[in-house]
Parts: sequence; C-alpha cells; structure tokens
Amino acid sequence: MKLRFSLLAASLIAVGALVPLAQAQTNAADPVVFTFSTVGDSRQDPVGFDVTAPLNAQDKIWLQNSKAFSRILRDIEGQKSKLLFFNGDMIMGYGIAGPTASNSVQDVVGSDLMAFYRQYGFWRGMVAPTMENGTYIVPVPGNHEVQSKALGKKAVVENEHAWRANMGDLIVDTARFKAIVGKEARNINTKNNGALDGLASDQSQLSYSFDVEDSHFAVVNTDPVGKDNVAPSAWLAQDFSEAKARGAKHFFAFGHKPAYTYYYGKGAKPAPGISGLDKVPEARDAMWSVIEQYGATYFCGHEHEFNMMQPKGGAWQVLVGSGGSPWDAQPGEDTANPATDRAYAWATVSIRKSGKVDIEAYGFSDSFGPTQLLKKVTLAH
Repeated sequence: MKLRFSLLAASLIAVGALVPLAQAQTNAADPVVFTFSTVGDSRQDPVGFDVTAPLNAQDKIWLQNSKAFSRILRDIEGQKSKLLFFNGDMIMGYGIAGPTASNSVQDVVGSDLMAFYRQYGFWRGMVAPTMENGTYIVPVPGNHEVQSKALGKKAVVENEHAWRANMGDLIVDTARFKAIVGKEARNINTKNNGALDGLASDQSQLSYSFDVEDSHFAVVNTDPVGKDNVAPSAWLAQDFSEAKARGAKHFFAFGHKPAYTYYYGKGAKPAPGISGLDKVPEARDAMWSVIEQYGATYFCGHEHEFNMMQPKGGAWQVLVGSGGSPWDAQPGEDTANPATDRAYAWATVSIRKSGKVDIEAYGFSDSFGPTQLLKKVTLAH
C-alpha cells in the first residue's frame, strides 16, 4: 500500500547564517532521532569551468571545486548529520582506468588510470576530516566514475573496478560506521545486485543497501555496463520488499542521474534537453513505480542544479547536483527558478520520533553569500 504524503511546509526562506539542526529543529514533543545529508557533483572541468569559479593552480591538477565543496562539508558537519550520501561525479574521470600501453614513467603518469586514482585520492582527502568530525561518507557512483567519454559515454568494467578500489572501504565498514554514527548499519547488502536486472558486469558495491534502525537506504548505479541510463529496478523492488518485511518505515534511494529531468531553462525547447533516466522511459517508469509504491524519496545529481519535484504528485525527487561542478545554467540566463538555479546546494533530512520526515535544502550563491534555507518540506506518514 502506498504511503500517504502530506506537504506541511514548502517555502523559500533566507536566513543570515546556518543554524545547526540541533538548534533549528528542537521540538520537545517530537525530537529528531536521525539526520543525514546528501549532495553530488563536486568535480571540476578543465575546459568548461564556470566563469564565476575559474580554476586555480591547485584545482587545475586535482579537478575539484575545493572552495565550494569544502564549505559545503563544513556546513554539513555543523548540522551534525550522521551520514553524507555523495551522489556521484566526485571526480572528472571519464577515461578508461586500465593498464597503460607501456611501463614507462611518462606513460604511467599521463595515463587515465593515474588520473582516476589521483582525483579519487584528492577527493578522499577532502572528505577525511568530515569522517573524523562525526559524519560517515556513503559514496554513490556517477557517470564520470564509471563511463568512458571516448567510447561514447559508456560504462566500462575497468572503471567499475577502479570504483571499488577507491571507495570499497567505505561500503560498508561496520565498525567505523558504528563508531562515527553511533548506530549500527544492519542488513548490509553489497553483493552483485545486478543479476536480477540481467547485468553482465559485477555490480557489487555499485548498487547496495543497508538499514539504520527503521530507515532503509538503497544506492543504485544509474550507469551499469551495458545499460547506461538505466537503474536496477528489479533489484530495487526486491530490496525494498525485503526491507519492508523487516519492518522498515522510511525508504530513501540515491542515484546519480535524475529519474525526471529538471528543465531549468525557458523557451520552446527549455534547457537542458533529456538529461536523466527518462532517456529510457520504460526503464525509468519501472524504477519510479517502486519509489512511489514504497513512499520513498529519491536523491540524485548529474544535472548541476538544485530542484525538488513530485513527478507524479506523490514521492519526491530531490536534485542536488550542486556540490561545486560548473552549473548548467549560465550567468544571466533566464531560468525557471533564478533564485536557486545557480546555488551551491545540498539537502539535510531529519527523521523525527513520530515518523515525520523533514527535508531541508540549504545553499549559498555563486558569489559565496550567506548560507540560506532554500526549501523545506515535511512528509507525514
């Protein structure tokens, strides 16, 4: 049976400074029992960087928007979030992380393999203090991690291997998780979950799931080898069904690509054109029917924008591909939501004792103004 949603509040509110959730959401009658945050897309672009964020010497090497992303991390730490789901495109990637043509130093240093590992290493260094400050990092694969641009933006096995090599220790380190979060991750499923969807390559640690108390979290790889732009809907349906049988009450899914493209532009053919899983409508519909059936919330990135929508009037899609990558909306462009279409933004979710779920989106402008509460919705089961 579908869970019923009630929109109690949705507003655009500016606040002078970020207020920790522990203070901002104090409610003695209905306290917050668990908090997590989510954002994606912090990688830089060596050619297509935003004019408001030119690459300094450091970011030209590591291809990271270190100024914006480090500020987002500090704000999330200040909100006392216990988990940070990063929805992909943490690196520029887009090559093939395989063996080099020869063993010469020049070939190795200039190889895609070295570029992948160098970029992963810098990103891991940036999030390391966040882990030490009490927020466990949960990585989600993006197209820049798994696809090769030279092959027509197709996922390749070599890049899936590189993902596991660089992110596998986080998926899921039970001892470290409990030490940081203060709660156990249970019913962890990191095995090859692509078999149900007929995927040829090993999807272990690419699509995975776990429980924290009565909340269930599922990560889906939206660009598996051989089925780019297709989320594993058969596995997701089985995974949610099993979680519900265990008593899960809250369902959250995380993937890189949006199920429904956010058309931020105006005009007869609004930008950006089809950008998400709607490139394969029948597969997108199969995935979204699972989201709707379980009253889940789907968090995603890929589009370098912030947006929250209810594509079918029920479940929410929360787009937070606004972690530092060059915005899709250009400076001065006439867009659907000019106040937020060029905002560095993330979402913080608070689960209350009553079962209500607050989703609050925070962000700051491209000129690095004060952090603001961009939008808030409350879901009541």
